[in-house]
Amino acid sequence: MGADGRQAEPGIFSEKLMQLLDRVEYRRVETGEDIEDIARLRYKAYKAVNLMELTGSTLIDDLDFDSHAYVFGIYLDENLVSTVRVHHVTPDHRASTSGIIFGPEIDTFLDAGMVLIDPGRLAVDPEVLGDEMRALPYLTLRPVAMACEYFSADRCLTACRPRHTAFYKRIFASETIVACRENLGVYNADGALLAARVRGQRPSILDRYPIFDSEPFERRMMFADRHEVPFAPLTILPTARIAQGSYGRAYARAFAGG
Repeated sequence: MGADGRQAEPGIFSEKLMQLLDRVEYRRVETGEDIEDIARLRYKAYKAVNLMELTGSTLIDDLDFDSHAYVFGIYLDENLVSTVRVHHVTPDHRASTSGIIFGPEIDTFLDAGMVLIDPGRLAVDPEVLGDEMRALPYLTLRPVAMACEYFSADRCLTACRPRHTAFYKRIFASETIVACRENLGVYNADGALLAARVRGQRPSILDRYPIFDSEPFERRMMFADRHEVPFAPLTILPTARIAQGSYGRAYARAFAGG
Protein backbone atom coordinates (compact mmCIF):
# COMPACT_ATOMS: atom_id res chain seq x y z
CA MET A 1 0.00 0.00 0.00
CA GLY A 2 1.24 3.47 -0.83
CA ALA A 3 1.74 6.05 1.89
CA ASP A 4 -1.46 7.85 0.86
CA GLY A 5 -3.48 4.64 0.67
CA ARG A 6 -4.36 5.04 -3.01
CA GLN A 7 -3.13 1.69 -4.24
CA ALA A 8 -5.09 -0.09 -1.55
CA GLU A 9 -8.36 1.80 -1.95
CA PRO A 10 -10.24 -1.07 -3.60
CA GLY A 11 -9.45 -3.26 -0.59
CA ILE A 12 -7.55 -2.33 2.53
CA PHE A 13 -8.23 1.41 2.40
CA SER A 14 -11.94 0.85 1.73
CA GLU A 15 -12.15 -1.39 4.79
CA LYS A 16 -10.42 1.30 6.86
CA LEU A 17 -13.07 3.73 5.63
CA MET A 18 -15.81 1.34 6.72
CA GLN A 19 -14.21 0.97 10.15
CA LEU A 20 -14.14 4.73 10.58
CA LEU A 21 -17.72 4.96 9.35
CA ASP A 22 -18.70 2.76 12.31
CA ARG A 23 -17.68 5.71 14.53
CA VAL A 24 -19.56 8.34 12.49
CA GLU A 25 -22.94 9.99 12.92
CA TYR A 26 -24.58 12.43 10.50
CA ARG A 27 -26.71 15.35 11.56
CA ARG A 28 -28.97 17.38 9.32
CA VAL A 29 -28.42 20.92 10.58
CA GLU A 30 -31.64 22.85 11.10
CA THR A 31 -31.30 24.70 14.41
CA GLY A 32 -29.52 27.92 15.30
CA GLU A 33 -27.12 26.24 17.72
CA ASP A 34 -26.04 23.69 15.12
CA ILE A 35 -25.64 26.42 12.49
CA GLU A 36 -23.28 28.24 14.85
CA ASP A 37 -21.21 25.07 15.19
CA ILE A 38 -21.05 24.80 11.39
CA ALA A 39 -19.97 28.44 11.11
CA ARG A 40 -17.15 27.88 13.60
CA LEU A 41 -15.94 24.82 11.70
CA ARG A 42 -16.05 26.66 8.37
CA TYR A 43 -14.06 29.51 9.92
CA LYS A 44 -11.37 27.16 11.20
CA ALA A 45 -11.13 25.24 7.91
CA TYR A 46 -11.18 28.24 5.58
CA LYS A 47 -8.70 30.20 7.68
CA ALA A 48 -6.25 27.31 7.50
CA VAL A 49 -6.14 27.49 3.69
CA ASN A 50 -6.96 31.21 3.25
CA LEU A 51 -9.97 30.32 1.13
CA MET A 52 -12.05 33.46 1.66
CA GLU A 53 -12.49 36.63 3.65
CA LEU A 54 -13.82 35.45 6.98
CA THR A 55 -16.89 37.56 7.66
CA GLY A 56 -20.25 36.48 8.96
CA SER A 57 -21.94 36.83 5.59
CA THR A 58 -19.53 34.38 3.96
CA LEU A 59 -19.55 31.76 6.72
CA ILE A 60 -23.35 31.51 6.80
CA ASP A 61 -25.33 32.79 3.83
CA ASP A 62 -28.85 32.72 2.43
CA LEU A 63 -28.20 29.49 0.55
CA ASP A 64 -27.85 27.67 3.87
CA PHE A 65 -31.58 28.26 4.35
CA ASP A 66 -32.72 27.56 0.80
CA SER A 67 -35.59 25.08 0.57
CA HIS A 68 -33.51 22.77 -1.65
CA ALA A 69 -30.38 22.96 0.50
CA TYR A 70 -29.35 20.36 3.09
CA VAL A 71 -26.56 21.20 5.51
CA PHE A 72 -24.91 18.26 7.26
CA GLY A 73 -22.52 17.95 10.14
CA ILE A 74 -20.34 14.84 10.27
CA TYR A 75 -19.48 13.69 13.79
CA LEU A 76 -16.62 11.30 14.55
CA ASP A 77 -16.75 9.91 18.09
CA GLU A 78 -19.42 12.57 18.79
CA ASN A 79 -17.11 15.42 17.70
CA LEU A 80 -17.97 17.63 14.73
CA VAL A 81 -15.16 17.06 12.22
CA SER A 82 -16.59 18.13 8.85
CA THR A 83 -19.57 19.58 7.06
CA VAL A 84 -21.07 19.81 3.60
CA ARG A 85 -24.03 21.62 2.05
CA VAL A 86 -25.95 19.65 -0.57
CA HIS A 87 -28.16 21.39 -3.13
CA HIS A 88 -30.91 19.63 -5.06
CA VAL A 89 -30.94 21.68 -8.27
CA THR A 90 -33.74 21.42 -10.83
CA PRO A 91 -34.82 23.40 -13.90
CA ASP A 92 -37.44 25.07 -11.68
CA HIS A 93 -35.15 25.65 -8.68
CA ARG A 94 -31.65 26.71 -9.72
CA ALA A 95 -30.15 28.00 -6.48
CA SER A 96 -26.81 26.39 -5.69
CA THR A 97 -23.29 27.14 -4.52
CA SER A 98 -21.61 26.46 -7.86
CA GLY A 99 -24.25 28.41 -9.74
CA ILE A 100 -22.90 31.67 -8.34
CA ILE A 101 -19.62 31.12 -10.21
CA PHE A 102 -20.52 28.78 -13.07
CA GLY A 103 -24.09 29.85 -13.78
CA PRO A 104 -24.06 29.70 -17.59
CA GLU A 105 -22.42 26.27 -17.67
CA ILE A 106 -24.85 24.85 -15.12
CA ASP A 107 -27.81 26.42 -16.89
CA THR A 108 -26.89 24.34 -19.94
CA PHE A 109 -27.61 21.18 -17.97
CA LEU A 110 -30.77 22.60 -16.43
CA ASP A 111 -32.09 23.89 -19.75
CA ALA A 112 -31.79 20.30 -20.99
CA GLY A 113 -34.14 19.24 -18.18
CA MET A 114 -31.53 17.61 -15.94
CA VAL A 115 -31.63 17.18 -12.17
CA LEU A 116 -28.35 18.07 -10.46
CA ILE A 117 -26.74 17.59 -7.07
CA ASP A 118 -24.34 20.38 -6.15
CA PRO A 119 -22.23 20.02 -2.99
CA GLY A 120 -20.69 23.13 -1.53
CA ARG A 121 -19.26 24.69 1.64
CA LEU A 122 -17.29 21.52 2.30
CA ALA A 123 -15.06 22.01 5.33
CA VAL A 124 -12.99 19.63 7.42
CA ASP A 125 -11.38 20.26 10.79
CA PRO A 126 -7.68 20.93 10.07
CA GLU A 127 -6.77 19.61 13.52
CA VAL A 128 -7.80 16.05 12.61
CA LEU A 129 -4.68 14.02 11.82
CA GLY A 130 -3.45 10.84 10.15
CA ASP A 131 -5.74 8.22 8.65
CA GLU A 132 -8.79 10.05 9.94
CA MET A 133 -7.87 13.17 7.94
CA ARG A 134 -7.36 11.09 4.78
CA ALA A 135 -10.77 9.52 5.31
CA LEU A 136 -12.68 12.74 5.97
CA PRO A 137 -13.26 13.70 2.31
CA TYR A 138 -14.92 10.31 1.71
CA LEU A 139 -17.00 10.44 4.89
CA THR A 140 -18.04 14.02 4.09
CA LEU A 141 -19.01 13.25 0.49
CA ARG A 142 -21.18 10.30 1.50
CA PRO A 143 -24.36 12.47 1.84
CA VAL A 144 -23.63 13.74 -1.68
CA ALA A 145 -23.69 10.20 -3.06
CA MET A 146 -26.87 9.52 -1.10
CA ALA A 147 -28.53 12.66 -2.49
CA CYS A 148 -27.76 11.53 -6.04
CA GLU A 149 -29.64 8.31 -5.34
CA TYR A 150 -32.52 9.90 -3.40
CA PHE A 151 -33.25 12.61 -5.96
CA SER A 152 -32.50 10.46 -9.05
CA ALA A 153 -29.94 12.99 -10.25
CA ASP A 154 -28.54 13.10 -13.77
CA ARG A 155 -25.29 14.84 -12.82
CA CYS A 156 -23.32 15.54 -9.68
CA LEU A 157 -21.39 18.79 -9.84
CA THR A 158 -18.10 19.64 -8.20
CA ALA A 159 -16.64 23.14 -7.95
CA CYS A 160 -13.13 22.91 -6.56
CA ARG A 161 -9.58 24.15 -6.88
CA PRO A 162 -7.93 22.83 -10.08
CA ARG A 163 -5.41 20.80 -8.09
CA HIS A 164 -8.24 18.81 -6.49
CA THR A 165 -9.86 17.70 -9.76
CA ALA A 166 -7.84 14.45 -9.92
CA PHE A 167 -9.52 13.23 -6.71
CA TYR A 168 -13.04 13.62 -8.10
CA LYS A 169 -12.10 12.14 -11.46
CA ARG A 170 -10.61 9.12 -9.74
CA ILE A 171 -13.45 8.54 -7.28
CA PHE A 172 -16.52 9.54 -9.29
CA ALA A 173 -15.25 9.55 -12.90
CA SER A 174 -16.10 13.26 -13.02
CA GLU A 175 -15.55 15.10 -16.29
CA THR A 176 -14.13 18.59 -16.69
CA ILE A 177 -16.62 21.28 -17.67
CA VAL A 178 -14.44 24.31 -16.85
CA ALA A 179 -10.74 23.54 -16.36
CA CYS A 180 -9.86 26.77 -14.58
CA ARG A 181 -11.58 30.07 -13.90
CA GLU A 182 -9.67 32.87 -12.23
CA ASN A 183 -10.81 35.57 -9.82
CA LEU A 184 -13.77 33.88 -8.16
CA GLY A 185 -14.88 36.87 -6.17
CA VAL A 186 -15.57 35.75 -2.60
CA TYR A 187 -13.01 32.94 -2.90
CA ASN A 188 -9.25 33.52 -2.78
CA ALA A 189 -8.65 30.80 -5.37
CA ASP A 190 -9.07 29.73 -8.95
CA GLY A 191 -11.82 27.22 -9.56
CA ALA A 192 -12.73 24.32 -11.81
CA LEU A 193 -16.14 22.81 -12.51
CA LEU A 194 -16.61 19.07 -12.91
CA ALA A 195 -19.68 16.93 -13.50
CA ALA A 196 -20.15 13.21 -12.89
CA ARG A 197 -22.63 11.20 -14.90
CA VAL A 198 -24.62 9.71 -12.04
CA ARG A 199 -26.82 7.26 -13.88
CA GLY A 200 -25.02 3.96 -14.39
CA GLN A 201 -22.04 4.89 -12.20
CA ARG A 202 -23.40 3.68 -8.87
CA PRO A 203 -22.49 -0.06 -9.12
CA SER A 204 -18.85 0.57 -9.99
CA ILE A 205 -18.46 3.25 -7.29
CA LEU A 206 -19.98 1.03 -4.61
CA ASP A 207 -17.78 -1.86 -5.67
CA ARG A 208 -14.68 0.24 -4.96
CA TYR A 209 -16.03 2.37 -2.10
CA PRO A 210 -18.82 0.56 -0.23
CA ILE A 211 -19.04 3.36 2.36
CA PHE A 212 -21.11 5.29 -0.20
CA ASP A 213 -23.83 2.65 0.02
CA SER A 214 -26.96 3.25 2.10
CA GLU A 215 -30.40 1.92 2.83
CA PRO A 216 -33.53 3.79 1.61
CA PHE A 217 -34.65 4.59 5.16
CA GLU A 218 -31.36 6.37 5.88
CA ARG A 219 -31.67 8.46 2.71
CA ARG A 220 -35.23 9.32 3.71
CA MET A 221 -34.12 10.55 7.13
CA MET A 222 -31.41 12.63 5.49
CA PHE A 223 -33.48 14.30 2.78
CA ALA A 224 -37.23 13.85 3.25
CA ASP A 225 -39.44 16.74 4.30
CA ARG A 226 -39.83 16.73 8.05
CA HIS A 227 -43.58 16.13 7.87
CA GLU A 228 -42.75 12.83 6.14
CA VAL A 229 -40.40 11.74 8.94
CA PRO A 230 -41.64 13.70 11.98
CA PHE A 231 -39.77 11.50 14.46
CA ALA A 232 -36.40 11.47 12.71
CA PRO A 233 -33.55 11.18 15.23
CA LEU A 234 -31.22 14.09 15.86
CA THR A 235 -28.27 12.09 14.55
CA ILE A 236 -28.40 9.49 11.79
CA LEU A 237 -26.29 6.35 11.90
CA PRO A 238 -24.79 5.18 8.58
CA THR A 239 -26.28 2.07 7.01
CA ALA A 240 -23.50 1.20 4.57
CA ARG A 241 -22.70 -2.10 6.30
CA ILE A 242 -26.38 -2.98 6.41
CA ALA A 243 -26.82 -2.22 2.72
CA GLN A 244 -23.74 -4.28 1.89
CA GLY A 245 -24.82 -7.22 4.08
CA SER A 246 -27.20 -10.03 3.25
CA TYR A 247 -29.44 -9.07 6.19
CA GLY A 248 -29.84 -5.43 5.11
CA ARG A 249 -33.34 -5.56 3.67
CA ALA A 250 -34.82 -7.45 6.60
CA TYR A 251 -33.20 -5.05 9.08
CA ALA A 252 -34.48 -2.05 7.16
CA ARG A 253 -38.04 -3.38 7.13
CA ALA A 254 -37.91 -4.04 10.87
CA PHE A 255 -36.49 -0.55 11.54
CA ALA A 256 -39.20 1.07 9.42
CA GLY A 257 -41.94 -1.01 11.04
CA GLY A 258 -42.73 -2.71 7.75
